[in-house]
Order: sequence, then structure tokens, then C-alpha cells
Amino acid sequence: MAEKERVLVMGNQATVLGAIYAGMRFYAGYPITPSTEVAEGCARELPKIGGRFIQMEDEIGSIAAIIGASVSGIKSMSATSGPGYSLMVENIGYAYMTETPIVIINVQRGGPSTGLPTKVSQADTMQAQWGTHGDNTAIAVAPSTIYETFTETVRAFNLAERFRTPVTVLLDEVIGHSRQVVELPEPGELPIYDRVKPTCPPDEFEAFAMTPNLVSPMPAYGRVIAMLYRPDP
Repeated sequence: MAEKERVLVMGNQATVLGAIYAGMRFYAGYPITPSTEVAEGCARELPKIGGRFIQMEDEIGSIAAIIGASVSGIKSMSATSGPGYSLMVENIGYAYMTETPIVIINVQRGGPSTGLPTKVSQADTMQAQWGTHGDNTAIAVAPSTIYETFTETVRAFNLAERFRTPVTVLLDEVIGHSRQVVELPEPGELPIYDRVKPTCPPDEFEAFAMTPNLVSPMPAYGRVIAMLYRPDP
């Protein structure tokens, strides 16, 4: 068996590679230390594989953009740090309410408020669980190594798609900016979960139909509208 290629990779870069491995093809975000390398990596890599990168005006626009991309059928992600995550919280709650799968990378830093961009902290752990108003069950994963940053980002997308929910990946400044030589998984080595899509005609679709696993199929919004209202031939 051939040995895997060993690569020197930063934690934030491993997040980008893991997201692309999981099928992420749309990124919207606003630069904020110490997460900025995630945006930079997506800006470089997504155009090479037919994906899209957009820098938004702020984190509120960023989270809204990835929600819109997800409901159109595309695996989507954003990245931020503490203050930006606070701005995202209301729309994260909206994504919970509408059962929209998205992934948010939160590279935590010291706080409070604008914080200390180069100081390590896990200051947003409770916010990931309890930040939104209303009743929802949050999912968050927290890598502790560079390799886990890759695999847990893949896992985050799988959880988001499987349960139709936002998932937060909690890094911190040290994991995000550390570099390590790792053997990354080969294509097909890690399981990839894609959302379940409806199999019924559009006029029979029920948005919140009960299913055996309690997760309703999710159509791509624009395609369903086009099928329902296309003009007669």
C-alpha cells in the first residue's frame, strides 16, 4: 500500500481542505482575525473547482448569503471569530427555524467585545450552544489537532446535511494558526453525507413531512419553483 503524501498545513487551511472534501462549494464571509486564512483559502481554491467565493459587507450579510446558497442546494460555509459570531446569531437562529444546513467556522480569540485577536481563548463555547433565542438543539464540534480540524470539518458538514441544521466548528487562535505535518485522508476514505431530496412530484411535496428519521427531505428551492410554475409547452 502506497504511503500517503505528508503535507505541512495550518489549522485554518485544513478547515478549507476539509470543507472542500465534504463538498462545500459556496463561501461567504468577512475577514476577521484569527479566521481570515479560511476566507483566503476559499478565495484561492473554490474557483478552481467551480465553486464561488464572495466577501460580504459584514457577518450579518455573510450568514444570510450562506443560508440562501444552502436552500438553493449548495453546501455552504462561513468563518468568523467572537464578535462576528455574535452578529450572526440571529440568522443562525433563523437557519435553525427553517432547518437549513450550514457550517460556521468560529476561530475563537480572547474577549470580550472586539477582544484580543492574537490571544487564545475558548470564549464562544457557551454562545455556540445557547446564543440564539428560542428553542433549538445546537450541534458544535471542537477539534484539538490540525488533523482533527480537517476531519471534524467534514463531520460538521455531514451532521448539517443529515439533520438539516447549522453546525459550528469551534477552533481557537492556537489551532487555527498552528502548522503540523499530517497525512490527509484520500478521496473516498471518509464518508460524505448529502441531504435527502424529495422523490415525489412538486405538487405533492410537504415541507415538513414526517419521516422515519424525523428529518424532512429538502428540495433545492429554485428548482422546485421552476417545476411548479414553468409555462405549459
